[in-house]
Amino acid sequence: MRVFVTGATGLIGRNLCRTLLAAGHEVSALSRSGAPRGLPGGVRIVPGDPAVAGTWLEVLAACDACVHLAGEPLAGGRWTAERKRRIRDSRLLSTRLLADAVGRRGPKVLVSGSAVGYYGPRGDEELDESSPPGNDFLARLCQEWEAAALSAAVRARVVFLRTGLVLSAEGGALPELVRPFRFFVGGPIGRGAFYESWIHVTDEVELLRFALEHEGVKGPLNATAPNPVRNRELAETLGRVVGRPSALSVPPFALRLALGEFSSVVTSGQRALPRKALALGYPFHFAELEPALKDLLGGPGRAERASG
Repeated sequence: MRVFVTGATGLIGRNLCRTLLAAGHEVSALSRSGAPRGLPGGVRIVPGDPAVAGTWLEVLAACDACVHLAGEPLAGGRWTAERKRRIRDSRLLSTRLLADAVGRRGPKVLVSGSAVGYYGPRGDEELDESSPPGNDFLARLCQEWEAAALSAAVRARVVFLRTGLVLSAEGGALPELVRPFRFFVGGPIGRGAFYESWIHVTDEVELLRFALEHEGVKGPLNATAPNPVRNRELAETLGRVVGRPSALSVPPFALRLALGEFSSVVTSGQRALPRKALALGYPFHFAELEPALKDLLGGPGRAERASG
């Protein structure tokens, strides 16, 4: 299969490119820079901006599938009005352009990014792909994002991956979560009562591949492990794995002062379950948190990373 990937230099994109190549697929990666770092040999680099039409659209048209992961990071600072505009535009403009192109010719499948933020903060409620959306900024953005991707369904199979907290030793949230534990100041956020819908990076990438290769996968797909945990359980498990206490909590008001509106994403969560993936027969490599963290961070009982 010839696969076109946007956001290929990100944490998920890099791992996806390696996995697709190892599985025998051809990979073309869209890049704003001429020679991006971190991509494996064998990836065809295609210059271009996913939000701006260009000659890269001809390469897309010659591919069998497209995975769209590009977008301004949600983390990394306060959500000012200008930053929220960039976050929204980076997703919607590129997705509309890609979906329009896919809907006219070329790829027969589009797998587009989304997030469990689609559901909004929902407390202890169990959520699956049939659950209604929330109404905060991130939930509204995810709804628009998915609607933009769905326009390609006039001729292509469309999947939107509602991703939870991706755990990887290479980057993303996990190194930031681990850092305070290394200095003996780790712990939950407040009482840590809210749920964290997490996923090991191996399963995130393998679910993307599963969505590409299996015709029965359509529409929303929760990319979360089958066993979400409360924030305090995440902190306790991290502490055990790295051999540090987890008694100190982070006051929620301190995060609100530092992060503004974005703190509401950090201090609330969703209990999202991957019911569709399980029903379709996807075999999770890391269904429980502790084995996942031991695999990523080392220590006794380290699990074998799945080769695919």
